Amino acid sequence: MVCRVCLAYRQGSCAQNIPMISVIIPAHNESSVIARTLRAMTDGAAAGELDVIVVCNGCTDDTASVARRFNPSVRVIETDIASKTHALNLGDEAAKFFPRVYADADILITVKTIRTLALRLERPGLLVVAPTPELCLVGCSWPVRACYQVRSLLPSAHEGVGGSGVYVLSKAGRRRFREFPAVTADDGYVRIQFQLQERETLRSVRSTVFPPRTTKDLIATKTRAHYGSFQLASLFPKLWENRGESNKDSLIRLFRDPRLWCKLAVYCLVTTIAKHRAKYRLRNAIIGWERDDTSRASA
Repeated sequence: MVCRVCLAYRQGSCAQNIPMISVIIPAHNESSVIARTLRAMTDGAAAGELDVIVVCNGCTDDTASVARRFNPSVRVIETDIASKTHALNLGDEAAKFFPRVYADADILITVKTIRTLALRLERPGLLVVAPTPELCLVGCSWPVRACYQVRSLLPSAHEGVGGSGVYVLSKAGRRRFREFPAVTADDGYVRIQFQLQERETLRSVRSTVFPPRTTKDLIATKTRAHYGSFQLASLFPKLWENRGESNKDSLIRLFRDPRLWCKLAVYCLVTTIAKHRAKYRLRNAIIGWERDDTSRASA
């Protein structure tokens, strides 16, 4: 089935009929991956179709200069404050259009996928959408691959917003909250603004995500993810009720399959360590951003 937006291009619709979409990309020292991301996103886009804003926050590398090579398709904003949520707010101030895409700087998403996500938001009552993550596990260790295989079988991987590195808000959806607060998990914060029927992960489109390659780096990124969840549950207990189905029951059911036991053991061990570290950080007010560079090394 051909989406209506793509059909319009094939039929030669004039430029003024092309929907305008803003894309906000926070980037902190992403010079090794930003060109890959922008190339994938802008290749095939019509002139003026995408309003792409790269917000370089606290960068000490040449992320900004690399992004500027994509001018005039891409605008660049620079700030000395190394904060993703601050960058998202700056991007929102500069953005002009809706739907509005919020994308991590180290993932791949095409303009065709962006069009499909934007079109889906025309469905009444749907306020936020995300693509299904497609994991590039090349070069990842066996424990990392095992963990992501188990995760793909759990509810959290399929319930909208989180894990794909991209989410798209309608104008009405963006009105659900004011500024992005200073939290670790911006995608988690967005997710809990909406009830299950208001958000959707589209199975028909993908974003390419590059997981950590080593178990050590996987634990670090999982620590950050669990820290973000614990933080949201603490700060916004009422909204946290919108988070969706827990993984616990599904995880228990997976143990019925002996073929998964080794992978489940690794998954549970990594999760236990990461949760313990995240609770320790939260309890002791240890602020920091645990980032994986192994997935960026060869980009």
